[in-house]
Amino acid sequence: MHIDLLRSGSKPLPQQISDTLAQRITSGLLQPGFRLPSVRGLAATLKVSQVTVSKAYADLEKKGHLICSQGKGCFVAEHEQSGPGNGADWRDGYDDYLPRAQLWRNFGYSEVKYPFHLAAIHEELLPLGPISTTMAALVTGQPELMASYGNFQGDPELREIMRRHLQLRGIHLATSDLMITSGTQQGIDLVARTFVGPGDTVYLEAPSYTGAIDVFAGRGAEMIFVPMDHEGMRVDVLTRQCDARPPKLIYTNPTFQNPSGVTMSMARRQRLLELARSYRCLIVEDDPFSDLYFRTPPPSPIKSMDEDGHVVYMKSFSKVIAPGCRIACVAAEGNILSRLIAAKSASDLGSPLLTQGAVLPFIARRYEDYARTLRAALRRRMEKAARLLKQYAPPGVTWVLPEGGLNLWLQLPSASGIERLRELAEEEGISFLPGDVCYAGDLPSRFIRLCYSQMTEADMERGLKLFLILLDKHLRSLNQ
Repeated sequence: MHIDLLRSGSKPLPQQISDTLAQRITSGLLQPGFRLPSVRGLAATLKVSQVTVSKAYADLEKKGHLICSQGKGCFVAEHEQSGPGNGADWRDGYDDYLPRAQLWRNFGYSEVKYPFHLAAIHEELLPLGPISTTMAALVTGQPELMASYGNFQGDPELREIMRRHLQLRGIHLATSDLMITSGTQQGIDLVARTFVGPGDTVYLEAPSYTGAIDVFAGRGAEMIFVPMDHEGMRVDVLTRQCDARPPKLIYTNPTFQNPSGVTMSMARRQRLLELARSYRCLIVEDDPFSDLYFRTPPPSPIKSMDEDGHVVYMKSFSKVIAPGCRIACVAAEGNILSRLIAAKSASDLGSPLLTQGAVLPFIARRYEDYARTLRAALRRRMEKAARLLKQYAPPGVTWVLPEGGLNLWLQLPSASGIERLRELAEEEGISFLPGDVCYAGDLPSRFIRLCYSQMTEADMERGLKLFLILLDKHLRSLNQ
């Protein structure tokens, strides 16, 4: 069993082993009943003492992740603590390099009626008609697009359209400074695979986007989470942390942050860029939601102030117009971009020409008008959700209404009972995102994320009311 250990890191080795195995268990990579390697065997594999592994297993057993039996071994616990299995399948013991996979686990709600867990926009709000019409015309009129590899950097005409789009938002770059990716998730992965290795320090907001945490964990990075307040990432705290552990990379989702909905102030954006300059590191600015403001536009992107190429800016278009098309723009300069293009060529040989061509005319001619209409629709949903929260949320549950984006971030009175709440909600056809997946450790979180844009307006209202009534009943049961 492979585990990346940071032997010069600040976290003790038993805790590193325990945290990694806990993440594999909670994200479903290690199934209930799986038999872990013996203490002796794992110690030999990891080149650590048996005492180190014993401490890690004891910590996991204390937290309820393992059932250990003298002479039989340690097994991943069932959810209901029903006992160990036999772990006989050869594939169970086949080594992998995935430390966690929370993003994969939290897409697994195909049957729920009220999917509040997924930060997405309902199909009735998306411009699927005009995009599908364009795609159909391309398939019949230019079938050769399906027989061709695209430019590794992306279609030049689409990159020019995106250059103009970014220019309207204060980012002035050449078309040659842009690359098309299969969503920002691929962009994050390319940056991590190109510039982050085992033991490198990556700073993120606390909480942060689950998909980014999965990627950086997979690279063996030492992730350090920086607390947030109403102005976003606490750059003063980050500065003190950087004095102890200089950053290789800082990941931020500064506008209507996922999952919290907080927007970083302009002053913090400027200070963050100054910090990156002083430490000669990269900032990954993930920006899927800045066009989804409800009243006034958010502060300009950090990239708009970047004169030295410290910011790799990522703008998702598929998130807002057609998730299935998987189209995003990555903006960077010089050999930072050239190395990312090289990594992309090895990853996918270029994004599909068909999907790039399908979204191109819509982004060029109709996106701005569409975005205005979408903002109004999302604001209506958010305000209806706010009224339901005010009317039905139990005592002790708090939230701050976002000024844009797709999500509500609720703080519950306690972290206890959230897994049981999740089970009860699923029985009613409701899903939500538990906040603990938005951190890298194994600590329970008092937060949950609810997305108000993934359903029809009527379903959102029915589902949220049902969930809040269920939440009230659940919290009352905990206090009895």
